[in-house]
Amino acid sequence: MIRVLHSVSNMDRGGIETMLMNYYRRIDRDKIQFDFICNKKKPGDYDDEIRSMGGRIFLSPGLNPVKIPEYMSFMKELLSDDSIKILHAHNEAMAYYALEGAKRAGLPVRIAHAHNTMIIRDYKWPLKMVCKALLPYAATDYWGCGTDAGIYYFGKKRWSESGHIMNNAIDLEKFAFDSEIRSEMRQRYGLDKKLVLGHVGRFNVQKNHMRLLEIFSAVLKQKPDSALVLIGEGELFDKVKSKASQLGISDSVILTGLCEEVEKWYMAMDAFVMPSLFEGLPVVGIEAQASGLPCIYSDKVTDEAVILDLSETISLSKSNEEWAFEIIKAAEKNGDRERGTRLIRKAGYDIVTETQKLSEIYLEMSERDK
Repeated sequence: MIRVLHSVSNMDRGGIETMLMNYYRRIDRDKIQFDFICNKKKPGDYDDEIRSMGGRIFLSPGLNPVKIPEYMSFMKELLSDDSIKILHAHNEAMAYYALEGAKRAGLPVRIAHAHNTMIIRDYKWPLKMVCKALLPYAATDYWGCGTDAGIYYFGKKRWSESGHIMNNAIDLEKFAFDSEIRSEMRQRYGLDKKLVLGHVGRFNVQKNHMRLLEIFSAVLKQKPDSALVLIGEGELFDKVKSKASQLGISDSVILTGLCEEVEKWYMAMDAFVMPSLFEGLPVVGIEAQASGLPCIYSDKVTDEAVILDLSETISLSKSNEEWAFEIIKAAEKNGDRERGTRLIRKAGYDIVTETQKLSEIYLEMSERDK
């Protein structure tokens, strides 16, 4: 058995973490086992499940510049375990820490995985840009959720020569549309005969919730009997709630917090809206379309995420009214929800097929040092 070490922030229910768990649950653990470096001290939602499947969770010293020597020592000690054959790093630019530590420890397979197409300009931005520039020299392999993310992190030439796309695959059966679940959910939450829009994502700057509320306010002016379901939590949760109140739309907005049965909400919705400021290839967009939902993305989301014929990207420069018109049009045209699963499978996002492909790649990579 070989072990693949994944470097993450922590194993909460974010898009990257959920994608990893989709693969982990289905991989042949007699042949391949997953371990995780978590760079945040906060326990993750998936920790107990990981341990129950034989995975290990290692807490790093943290991604602080003054702790780089400590981080390098941590990696050297961790990788003295000969069963760990591959480092697969998902921390965007800050993945440099784990990758460089693995390089110094002599690990022959070091995957840098790009999940986004932009870095937020926060107080860590200068450090992140330095790490981004160094990232390709610490890695041996360049992976991404899509072409745009790969080019952003590794450059067009390097990506075209050696980039690899790992699809954000999902359990298609779980998200396949079920009319009975739709009826039950809409009755439970008083949504019968309403136009129900939805969004799933962490409440942070990237997801652009404030603009989403403004767009929904414009939807209500055209379709007063509408509802917006916001699934997730995060640092901007209270500000989003306050913004809904300021716009006078609180009674039409459902804030669910974290939700373990997101698939049921997809079935209750009529359209999925994602006006993100940047994205790689959002897992939630694949899930929503598997349930037959048209997805209305911002033009900062890669075109690779547009799979259903009613899904589309709209420029963030367009007015809220223009967004509302397109959303309503797509939702009202949507009839055949069952086709979603079929089209997502054809596009290459079936977790069963993709897990087999990933297993073969990992096993082949693990032979490099032999």
